[in-house]
Amino acid sequence: MVDLRTVEQRRRIMQSVGTVHTGPEMVVRRTLFALGYRYRLHRQDLPGKPDIVFAKKRKVIFVHGCFWHGHGCPKGRLPKSRLDYWEPKIERNRQRDSETESALRMLGWDVLTVWQCELKDRHLLGCRLSAFLGPSKKPIDICPGIA
Repeated sequence: MVDLRTVEQRRRIMQSVGTVHTGPEMVVRRTLFALGYRYRLHRQDLPGKPDIVFAKKRKVIFVHGCFWHGHGCPKGRLPKSRLDYWEPKIERNRQRDSETESALRMLGWDVLTVWQCELKDRHLLGCRLSAFLGPSKKPIDICPGIA
């Protein structure tokens, strides 16, 4: 398959993709805030600069885009062109994610990865975040029976 954009157009598009304050990250942050959780962002002293950090609980959350981090869902599929470029790039991202998670766990941190494709069901997202983090200061029981 041939790219319909010029090399310069494609370069500008790829450069515009952000790494922090992304749309999926903002969805997770808004959900956490609505549930009563307070957090810190992108702590640079931790491996991988986690997207969301709960220092007192020693828990971190990474919000991964399915394409960039090689998720197995339809959004995570590789492009049909330039596989010689994309396969090693995405595989290296997956390897780095695994190394980062291992390093954090060795330092005593619990890690949760939220994938972009999991953000469609906000109720399920809230339940998953609450189950990972435990009770918040704002007692909202959105998921009865989930501890």
